[in-house]
Amino acid sequence: MDDLDLADWRERVAALYLSDADLNGFRAGRDELFASHPQSPIPADERPAFPGLRYFDENPDAIVEVPVRPASGGERIDTGGPDGVVSYRRAGIAETPWGPLTLWWIEAYGGGLFLPFRDGTAGPRTYGGGRYLTDTVKGTFGRGLVLLGSDRVRLNFNYAYNPSCAYDDRWACPLAPEENRLTTPIEAGELNYH
Repeated sequence: MDDLDLADWRERVAALYLSDADLNGFRAGRDELFASHPQSPIPADERPAFPGLRYFDENPDAIVEVPVRPASGGERIDTGGPDGVVSYRRAGIAETPWGPLTLWWIEAYGGGLFLPFRDGTAGPRTYGGGRYLTDTVKGTFGRGLVLLGSDRVRLNFNYAYNPSCAYDDRWACPLAPEENRLTTPIEAGELNYH
C-alpha cells in the first residue's frame, strides 16, 4: 500500500536523521533505504544493482555556525506538480561564508523548514538543479541544519543531499530559487547519482 509505504519511508528517514550514527553510519543507513525501500527514489529496476550513493569526503570546513537575520518583505515562491501548488515563504536569511541563503517555511499542513541551494559544484559534480540541506516535512531534522536559538543556525553541508528528481524523472522537485544560488563550490555532501 503506497500510503503506508510512504509513511514508513518518512518514519525511517526521520529515525536515521535523529540517530546517533556518525556521518559514515548515516550514509550507510541512507544507502540501505535507497536500495531496498518501496518508496526509494531510485527506479525499481536499478535497485538490485544499486551501488550506493556517492559523496564528497567529509569536509570539516563545510560546517559553520552563522547568524540568521529576518527576511524582509513577504516574498513567496510557489511550486506545482502532481501534489498541487506548494507555497513557501521566506523565514530568514542565513549569512554563510559562501553568501546568503534564504531559509524557507513550507506553508502546508504541519509546515516545516526548507533549505534548497545550488553552488559552484552544480552540473559537473553535483545535481545541476541544486541540493537540499534540510526539508523538515520529510523528517530531515538535526543534521544539515540545527537551530541554535532564534537568530543562529549550524549548517553542515556534509549532509547536503539530492532531491528525488535527481534519481528519476518521475519526481517533481522544487529547486533552489535564484537567491539561493551560490557561485562558490561547497565540496561536501552528495555527488551526482549518474
